[in-house]
Amino acid sequence: MKGKLRSGSVLLLATAILLCEVAGAKEPHSAGTFSWRDSEGEYLDLLFDGTKITRYMYSYDTSTEQSTFETYKPFHHVFDAEGNLLTNGPDGSGAYPKQAIRYPHHRGIMIGWNRLTFEGRRYDLWHMKEVHQVHQKFVGLTAGQGTARSTALIHWNAEDGKPMLVEHRRTTVYRQGDPTVVMLDFLAELRAVRGDVLLDGDPEHAGMQYRAHNSVAAGGKEVKASYLFHEDGIDPKKDHDLPWVAMSYGLDSGRYVVQHMNHPDNPKPTIYSAYRDYGRFGAFFKKQIGRDTSLTLRYRIIVSRGDMPDRQTLADRYSAYVDGPKD
Repeated sequence: MKGKLRSGSVLLLATAILLCEVAGAKEPHSAGTFSWRDSEGEYLDLLFDGTKITRYMYSYDTSTEQSTFETYKPFHHVFDAEGNLLTNGPDGSGAYPKQAIRYPHHRGIMIGWNRLTFEGRRYDLWHMKEVHQVHQKFVGLTAGQGTARSTALIHWNAEDGKPMLVEHRRTTVYRQGDPTVVMLDFLAELRAVRGDVLLDGDPEHAGMQYRAHNSVAAGGKEVKASYLFHEDGIDPKKDHDLPWVAMSYGLDSGRYVVQHMNHPDNPKPTIYSAYRDYGRFGAFFKKQIGRDTSLTLRYRIIVSRGDMPDRQTLADRYSAYVDGPKD
Protein backbone atom coordinates (compact mmCIF):
# COMPACT_ATOMS: atom_id res chain seq x y z
CA MET A 1 0.00 0.00 0.00
CA LYS A 2 1.39 3.43 -1.00
CA GLY A 3 3.10 5.27 1.87
CA LYS A 4 3.58 2.08 3.95
CA LEU A 5 6.22 -0.65 4.08
CA ARG A 6 5.33 -4.31 3.93
CA SER A 7 6.43 -6.29 6.98
CA GLY A 8 9.05 -8.16 4.93
CA SER A 9 10.53 -4.88 3.72
CA VAL A 10 10.71 -3.62 7.28
CA LEU A 11 12.57 -6.76 8.32
CA LEU A 12 15.06 -6.43 5.45
CA LEU A 13 15.67 -2.76 6.21
CA ALA A 14 16.19 -3.48 9.91
CA THR A 15 18.63 -6.26 9.04
CA ALA A 16 20.63 -3.93 6.75
CA ILE A 17 20.83 -1.25 9.41
CA LEU A 18 21.91 -3.80 12.02
CA LEU A 19 24.68 -5.12 9.78
CA CYS A 20 25.93 -1.59 9.19
CA GLU A 21 25.92 -0.87 12.92
CA VAL A 22 27.90 -4.03 13.58
CA ALA A 23 30.42 -2.97 10.94
CA GLY A 24 30.68 0.49 12.49
CA ALA A 25 29.06 2.26 9.53
CA LYS A 26 26.65 5.14 9.92
CA GLU A 27 24.48 4.14 6.97
CA PRO A 28 24.27 1.39 4.33
CA HIS A 29 26.92 1.75 1.61
CA SER A 30 25.67 1.85 -1.97
CA ALA A 31 28.01 0.86 -4.80
CA GLY A 32 28.60 3.65 -7.28
CA THR A 33 27.85 6.45 -4.84
CA PHE A 34 29.89 9.49 -3.83
CA SER A 35 30.64 10.06 -0.15
CA TRP A 36 32.72 12.43 1.96
CA ARG A 37 35.24 11.43 4.62
CA ASP A 38 36.53 14.25 6.79
CA SER A 39 39.75 14.01 8.79
CA GLU A 40 38.74 16.93 10.95
CA GLY A 41 41.13 19.84 10.83
CA GLU A 42 43.35 18.16 8.23
CA TYR A 43 41.70 17.26 4.92
CA LEU A 44 38.45 16.20 3.30
CA ASP A 45 38.39 13.17 1.00
CA LEU A 46 35.85 12.57 -1.73
CA LEU A 47 35.21 8.87 -2.34
CA PHE A 48 33.38 7.13 -5.14
CA ASP A 49 32.27 3.61 -4.28
CA GLY A 50 34.84 3.70 -1.48
CA THR A 51 37.71 4.83 -3.74
CA LYS A 52 39.43 8.14 -3.07
CA ILE A 53 39.17 10.68 -5.92
CA THR A 54 40.07 14.10 -4.50
CA ARG A 55 41.44 15.45 -1.26
CA TYR A 56 40.87 19.03 -0.12
CA MET A 57 43.84 20.04 2.03
CA TYR A 58 42.63 22.60 4.55
CA SER A 59 44.82 22.22 7.63
CA TYR A 60 46.19 25.46 9.09
CA ASP A 61 48.96 25.13 11.67
CA THR A 62 51.23 28.02 12.58
CA SER A 63 52.91 26.34 15.55
CA THR A 64 56.24 26.07 13.70
CA GLU A 65 57.80 27.64 10.64
CA GLN A 66 57.64 24.33 8.77
CA SER A 67 54.01 23.62 9.61
CA THR A 68 53.09 27.18 8.61
CA PHE A 69 54.86 26.66 5.30
CA GLU A 70 53.02 23.39 4.70
CA THR A 71 49.55 24.76 5.53
CA TYR A 72 49.50 28.38 4.41
CA LYS A 73 46.89 27.80 1.70
CA PRO A 74 44.19 25.23 0.96
CA PHE A 75 44.33 23.25 -2.29
CA HIS A 76 42.95 20.10 -3.93
CA HIS A 77 44.76 16.84 -4.70
CA VAL A 78 43.63 14.34 -7.36
CA PHE A 79 44.02 10.54 -7.21
CA ASP A 80 43.41 7.87 -9.82
CA ALA A 81 41.33 4.73 -9.22
CA GLU A 82 44.37 2.82 -7.92
CA GLY A 83 45.11 5.51 -5.34
CA ASN A 84 48.06 7.05 -7.19
CA LEU A 85 48.58 10.71 -6.33
CA LEU A 86 48.56 12.77 -9.53
CA THR A 87 49.20 16.25 -8.10
CA ASN A 88 51.92 18.09 -6.24
CA GLY A 89 52.03 19.06 -2.57
CA PRO A 90 54.32 21.18 -0.37
CA ASP A 91 57.13 18.64 -0.73
CA GLY A 92 57.52 19.34 -4.47
CA SER A 93 60.48 21.13 -6.00
CA GLY A 94 58.65 23.56 -8.25
CA ALA A 95 60.57 24.73 -11.29
CA TYR A 96 63.92 24.71 -9.53
CA PRO A 97 64.93 21.36 -7.97
CA LYS A 98 67.94 22.88 -6.19
CA GLN A 99 65.57 25.18 -4.29
CA ALA A 100 63.19 22.46 -3.16
CA ILE A 101 62.75 23.84 0.34
CA ARG A 102 61.97 27.38 -0.76
CA TYR A 103 59.70 27.00 -3.77
CA PRO A 104 57.16 24.15 -3.55
CA HIS A 105 54.34 26.70 -3.80
CA HIS A 106 52.64 24.86 -6.68
CA ARG A 107 50.08 22.62 -5.02
CA GLY A 108 47.47 20.56 -6.83
CA ILE A 109 44.46 22.61 -7.95
CA MET A 110 45.05 26.07 -6.51
CA ILE A 111 44.15 29.75 -6.85
CA GLY A 112 45.93 32.95 -5.83
CA TRP A 113 47.67 36.14 -6.99
CA ASN A 114 51.23 37.11 -6.19
CA ARG A 115 50.61 40.87 -6.48
CA LEU A 116 47.37 41.63 -4.70
CA THR A 117 46.90 45.27 -3.69
CA PHE A 118 44.78 46.35 -0.72
CA GLU A 119 44.76 49.75 1.01
CA GLY A 120 47.83 50.85 -0.92
CA ARG A 121 49.90 47.81 0.05
CA ARG A 122 50.92 44.83 -2.02
CA TYR A 123 50.49 41.28 -0.75
CA ASP A 124 51.70 37.96 -2.15
CA LEU A 125 48.76 35.56 -2.01
CA TRP A 126 50.64 32.95 -4.07
CA HIS A 127 53.86 32.26 -2.21
CA MET A 128 52.03 33.39 0.96
CA LYS A 129 54.78 35.64 2.25
CA GLU A 130 53.55 36.72 5.69
CA VAL A 131 49.92 36.38 4.55
CA HIS A 132 47.78 33.26 4.26
CA GLN A 133 44.63 31.76 2.83
CA VAL A 134 42.83 30.17 5.79
CA HIS A 135 39.97 27.69 5.63
CA GLN A 136 37.22 28.67 8.07
CA LYS A 137 34.51 26.05 7.72
CA PHE A 138 32.43 23.97 5.35
CA VAL A 139 29.25 25.73 4.31
CA GLY A 140 27.81 22.69 2.59
CA LEU A 141 28.58 19.06 1.70
CA THR A 142 26.35 16.92 -0.50
CA ALA A 143 26.98 13.57 -2.16
CA GLY A 144 24.89 11.16 -4.22
CA GLN A 145 25.06 8.75 -7.11
CA GLY A 146 25.65 11.34 -9.83
CA THR A 147 27.42 14.28 -8.18
CA ALA A 148 29.21 15.46 -5.07
CA ARG A 149 29.58 19.07 -4.00
CA SER A 150 31.50 20.90 -1.30
CA THR A 151 31.48 24.59 -0.42
CA ALA A 152 34.24 25.98 1.78
CA LEU A 153 34.60 29.39 3.36
CA ILE A 154 38.17 30.69 3.02
CA HIS A 155 39.68 33.96 4.25
CA TRP A 156 42.45 35.64 2.27
CA ASN A 157 44.08 37.43 5.16
CA ALA A 158 46.31 40.48 5.39
CA GLU A 159 49.19 40.71 7.88
CA ASP A 160 46.77 41.69 10.63
CA GLY A 161 45.09 38.29 10.31
CA LYS A 162 41.86 39.81 9.01
CA PRO A 163 40.44 39.03 5.57
CA MET A 164 40.91 41.24 2.54
CA LEU A 165 38.86 38.79 0.51
CA VAL A 166 36.32 36.22 1.64
CA GLU A 167 36.13 33.26 -0.71
CA HIS A 168 33.31 30.78 -1.08
CA ARG A 169 34.92 27.90 -2.98
CA ARG A 170 32.55 25.38 -4.45
CA THR A 171 33.72 22.22 -6.16
CA THR A 172 31.33 19.88 -7.94
CA VAL A 173 32.49 16.45 -9.09
CA TYR A 174 30.46 14.46 -11.60
CA ARG A 175 30.28 10.71 -12.06
CA GLN A 176 32.28 9.69 -15.12
CA GLY A 177 33.38 6.43 -16.68
CA ASP A 178 36.88 5.24 -17.55
CA PRO A 179 39.25 6.66 -18.79
CA THR A 180 38.14 9.83 -16.96
CA VAL A 181 39.65 10.09 -13.49
CA VAL A 182 37.69 13.15 -12.40
CA MET A 183 35.56 15.93 -13.86
CA LEU A 184 35.56 18.83 -11.41
CA ASP A 185 33.85 22.20 -11.65
CA PHE A 186 35.65 24.87 -9.65
CA LEU A 187 33.68 27.99 -8.67
CA ALA A 188 35.23 30.71 -6.52
CA GLU A 189 33.28 33.73 -5.32
CA LEU A 190 35.72 36.37 -4.07
CA ARG A 191 34.22 39.22 -2.03
CA ALA A 192 36.16 42.33 -1.02
CA VAL A 193 35.04 42.90 2.56
CA ARG A 194 37.20 45.79 3.80
CA GLY A 195 38.06 47.85 0.73
CA ASP A 196 38.96 47.64 -2.94
CA VAL A 197 41.22 44.74 -3.86
CA LEU A 198 43.29 44.54 -7.06
CA LEU A 199 44.15 41.05 -8.27
CA ASP A 200 47.46 41.40 -10.08
CA GLY A 201 50.54 39.38 -10.83
CA ASP A 202 51.94 37.40 -13.73
CA PRO A 203 50.89 34.21 -15.57
CA GLU A 204 53.53 32.16 -13.75
CA HIS A 205 52.43 33.07 -10.24
CA ALA A 206 48.75 33.93 -10.28
CA GLY A 207 45.32 32.72 -11.31
CA MET A 208 43.68 29.30 -11.12
CA GLN A 209 46.21 26.59 -11.87
CA TYR A 210 46.98 22.87 -11.80
CA ARG A 211 50.33 21.35 -10.84
CA ALA A 212 51.23 17.77 -11.71
CA HIS A 213 53.02 15.47 -9.27
CA ASN A 214 56.64 16.39 -8.68
CA SER A 215 57.80 13.17 -10.37
CA VAL A 216 57.20 15.02 -13.64
CA ALA A 217 59.70 17.71 -12.63
CA ALA A 218 62.20 15.15 -11.36
CA GLY A 219 61.80 12.65 -14.21
CA GLY A 220 63.22 12.31 -17.70
CA LYS A 221 61.99 13.50 -21.07
CA GLU A 222 59.51 10.66 -21.32
CA VAL A 223 57.35 12.01 -18.48
CA LYS A 224 57.64 15.74 -19.13
CA ALA A 225 54.49 17.73 -19.79
CA SER A 226 53.35 18.74 -23.27
CA TYR A 227 50.41 20.96 -24.25
CA LEU A 228 47.67 21.06 -26.87
CA PHE A 229 45.61 24.13 -27.77
CA HIS A 230 42.27 24.53 -29.52
CA GLU A 231 43.97 25.24 -32.86
CA ASP A 232 47.41 25.18 -34.49
CA GLY A 233 49.80 28.08 -34.16
CA ILE A 234 48.75 29.20 -30.67
CA ASP A 235 51.35 31.04 -28.62
CA PRO A 236 49.96 31.19 -25.06
CA LYS A 237 52.26 34.09 -24.23
CA LYS A 238 50.68 36.20 -26.96
CA ASP A 239 47.25 34.70 -27.70
CA HIS A 240 44.70 35.51 -25.00
CA ASP A 241 41.28 34.21 -23.92
CA LEU A 242 41.89 30.62 -24.99
CA PRO A 243 38.80 28.49 -24.32
CA TRP A 244 40.84 25.57 -22.98
CA VAL A 245 44.29 24.03 -22.78
CA ALA A 246 45.13 20.34 -22.38
CA MET A 247 48.30 19.00 -20.79
CA SER A 248 49.71 15.47 -21.02
CA TYR A 249 52.22 14.07 -18.53
CA GLY A 250 53.62 10.75 -17.37
CA LEU A 251 54.03 9.04 -14.02
CA ASP A 252 55.10 5.51 -13.04
CA SER A 253 51.39 4.63 -13.01
CA GLY A 254 50.86 5.71 -16.62
CA ARG A 255 50.05 8.77 -18.71
CA TYR A 256 47.45 11.37 -17.77
CA VAL A 257 45.75 14.27 -19.52
CA VAL A 258 44.40 17.38 -17.80
CA GLN A 259 42.03 19.68 -19.68
CA HIS A 260 41.73 23.12 -18.06
CA MET A 261 38.63 25.03 -19.24
CA ASN A 262 38.10 28.76 -18.90
CA HIS A 263 34.44 29.80 -18.72
CA PRO A 264 33.60 32.67 -21.11
CA ASP A 265 32.09 34.67 -18.21
CA ASN A 266 35.51 34.93 -16.54
CA PRO A 267 37.42 38.24 -16.75
CA LYS A 268 39.28 39.16 -19.91
CA PRO A 269 41.96 39.16 -21.10
CA THR A 270 42.93 35.77 -19.69
CA ILE A 271 46.44 34.46 -20.30
CA TYR A 272 47.24 30.76 -20.06
CA SER A 273 50.60 29.86 -18.60
CA ALA A 274 50.94 26.60 -20.51
CA TYR A 275 54.53 25.86 -21.51
CA ARG A 276 56.43 24.56 -18.46
CA ASP A 277 57.47 20.94 -18.94
CA TYR A 278 57.28 20.17 -15.21
CA GLY A 279 53.47 20.32 -15.40
CA ARG A 280 52.17 23.58 -13.93
CA PHE A 281 49.63 25.46 -16.00
CA GLY A 282 46.55 27.61 -15.63
CA ALA A 283 44.55 30.76 -16.35
CA PHE A 284 45.59 34.24 -15.21
CA PHE A 285 43.97 37.70 -15.41
CA LYS A 286 44.07 41.06 -13.64
CA LYS A 287 40.94 42.47 -12.05
CA GLN A 288 39.84 44.96 -9.40
CA ILE A 289 37.10 43.99 -6.97
CA GLY A 290 35.34 46.95 -5.39
CA ARG A 291 34.54 47.05 -1.70
CA ASP A 292 31.46 45.00 -0.79
CA THR A 293 31.29 43.52 -4.29
CA SER A 294 32.06 40.00 -5.50
CA LEU A 295 33.81 38.38 -8.44
CA THR A 296 32.69 34.89 -9.45
CA LEU A 297 35.12 32.64 -11.32
CA ARG A 298 34.29 29.37 -13.06
CA TYR A 299 36.58 26.64 -14.39
CA ARG A 300 36.33 22.96 -15.25
CA ILE A 301 39.14 20.46 -14.80
CA ILE A 302 38.96 17.03 -16.45
CA VAL A 303 41.69 14.52 -15.64
CA SER A 304 41.82 11.30 -17.67
CA ARG A 305 44.08 8.32 -18.23
CA GLY A 306 45.90 7.63 -21.47
CA ASP A 307 47.18 9.65 -24.38
CA MET A 308 46.03 13.09 -25.48
CA PRO A 309 42.55 13.02 -27.07
CA ASP A 310 42.02 14.64 -30.45
CA ARG A 311 41.06 18.32 -30.63
CA GLN A 312 37.45 17.61 -31.56
CA THR A 313 36.93 15.52 -28.44
CA LEU A 314 38.41 18.26 -26.30
CA ALA A 315 36.32 20.91 -28.08
CA ASP A 316 33.16 18.86 -27.53
CA ARG A 317 33.95 18.64 -23.82
CA TYR A 318 34.30 22.41 -23.66
CA SER A 319 31.02 22.94 -25.51
CA ALA A 320 29.26 20.64 -23.05
CA TYR A 321 30.67 22.75 -20.22
CA VAL A 322 29.69 26.19 -21.47
CA ASP A 323 26.34 25.08 -22.92
CA GLY A 324 25.32 23.21 -19.79
CA PRO A 325 23.85 24.60 -16.57
CA LYS A 326 25.98 27.48 -15.27
CA ASP A 327 25.87 26.43 -11.63
